[in-house]
Amino acid sequence: MHYVAPLVVWCFGELLDAGVSRSPSAYLNNPAAERSKYKYDVDREMTLLKFVSDKWGPIGSFNWFATHGTSMSRTNSLISGDNKGAAARFMEDWFVQKGIGSSYFKGFGADGIPQRASNIITDLPNNHHELLELAASFQSPPGRPAASIQTVARRVRGSPTQDNKPRFVSAFCQSNCGDVSPNVLGAFCIDTGLPCDFNHSTCGGKNELCYGRGPGYPDEFESTRIIGERQFRKAVELFDKASEQLTGKVDYRHTYIDFSQLNVTLPKKGGGFEVVKTCPAAMGFAFAAGTTDGPGAFDFKQGDDKGNPFWKLVRNLLKTPDQEQIDCQQPKPILLDTGEMKEPYDWAPSILPIQVLRIGQLVILSVPGEFTTMAGRRLRDAVKSVLTSGGDFNSNVHVVIAGLTNTYSQYVTTFEEYEVQRYEGASTLYGPHTLSAYIQEFKKLASAIISGQPVQPGPQPPDLLEKQISLLTPVMMDATPRGVNFGDCDSDIPQNSTFKRGDLVTVTFWSACPRNDLMTETTFALVEILQGKDIWIPAYDDDDFCLRFKWSRPSKFSARSQATIEWRIPESTPPGVYRIKHFGASKGLIGSVRHFTGSSSAFVVT
Repeated sequence: MHYVAPLVVWCFGELLDAGVSRSPSAYLNNPAAERSKYKYDVDREMTLLKFVSDKWGPIGSFNWFATHGTSMSRTNSLISGDNKGAAARFMEDWFVQKGIGSSYFKGFGADGIPQRASNIITDLPNNHHELLELAASFQSPPGRPAASIQTVARRVRGSPTQDNKPRFVSAFCQSNCGDVSPNVLGAFCIDTGLPCDFNHSTCGGKNELCYGRGPGYPDEFESTRIIGERQFRKAVELFDKASEQLTGKVDYRHTYIDFSQLNVTLPKKGGGFEVVKTCPAAMGFAFAAGTTDGPGAFDFKQGDDKGNPFWKLVRNLLKTPDQEQIDCQQPKPILLDTGEMKEPYDWAPSILPIQVLRIGQLVILSVPGEFTTMAGRRLRDAVKSVLTSGGDFNSNVHVVIAGLTNTYSQYVTTFEEYEVQRYEGASTLYGPHTLSAYIQEFKKLASAIISGQPVQPGPQPPDLLEKQISLLTPVMMDATPRGVNFGDCDSDIPQNSTFKRGDLVTVTFWSACPRNDLMTETTFALVEILQGKDIWIPAYDDDDFCLRFKWSRPSKFSARSQATIEWRIPESTPPGVYRIKHFGASKGLIGSVRHFTGSSSAFVVT
């Protein structure tokens, strides 16, 4: 099969209301002259690539924007893609519908989320009484075995291709988000409602009481939707405006670097140069304080550059850092000397991948961590200065940072932010010169791109696949009460129920541990709409923002469990007869796994 690369066009613009600094006191420690070059204390630029096929037209988009995926707090126990995942889902659904009417946003619900069900059904009964009669004929059946879950648990969006056309894919990628929070209303004390302490993000000296508030406060699901929608709408705007084609070479350089003891050459203030070193990885005391997106516990706090004797004693039971490591990491007080803790395998990586990708005039820096705003700016500027000094690049080159790429090594701050030792500085593993090390090594890759020279692959990271351990207890077995099947309703939807748009529909099934089968490419939960008299069509699944699947084991040591499925009916949902289905897999005492399915009674949406 002959492959033709798609045309790539691009656009960038400002998104002002999807991120704020969660460590402003650390940012302010950067030089005033440097800060004065920027309008904001976080990066508000979104860069978008639009991929266009000669045959199919637009087939996808990638964008980079810096904001944490922490609209969901640590109290959330559901698996979620957070605001980035929400934005991606909204945009992919938008593209399917964008031909409806003259406006891209026609067909959206009042909640701003694209809808699909209105396109599924055309032959609905036109009176409420007829709908109720239809619904009454579909009462909850007993749960039953499912021989092939792949064919039964049909996802709404199906396969990656449709009518031999590739399905549109939208990626909302991360950038230098290290100190950027989506909780844009600010950080407040949950006991008094007052703003948290500016320097330490504490309330009366306690970090546990300081939480960031998202735009949907106090509903974190609503905050997730809003921040996701803001990124999605900006991406749609850029997608629509994108017209400048990326032209020129496609190239890359990739290498592995040992960051644990890397020599870094820095200019001295009085002239000349000095050589400093990075350190074996270590986590500081402020790491345990957490952030306003997820506070820590006990008596830790951000901005702690001293530590305390009790926790140092606890630390020493695991590993006592030597004086060389203590001096290297200054002013970070070491809580966990992870770079020198080796059992059962390394507690922190030392060998990291770095990568530069070139697509014409766009250059992507793949970094294996979370760079703060100013750290990212310094890295971008340093690489751009190299690129524009030679080769076929000009001042039009655009550099973006792709954060958390290829592996993960915590945070990277500037030297000045590191001195403050807030959460991000305490989580900068390789000491105060970590950013300088990245800048040095990325400049080498940029020079190699310009000269067309290869780079050494570097030391290979250890393969730990055979050494992995898990502290998660295995599923022993699943059970139901006597006379109850897996998939039976424990709390069904009442007969002859009618719901309106915006209502919450809830049903609870007797279920089994979801870890028995993660339902990859299928679904745990499904909302179906009745077409005609007996054909059920998938309308929403657990990939939709309006549908939540909640598994629980009421008794900790019991083999019995339940699944509660909640459907918040979108505003654009058409009237009709609906039902909710649950799919799962149970584990028997002898270890066999058997799939099952269950269904609620049908109900009417008006």
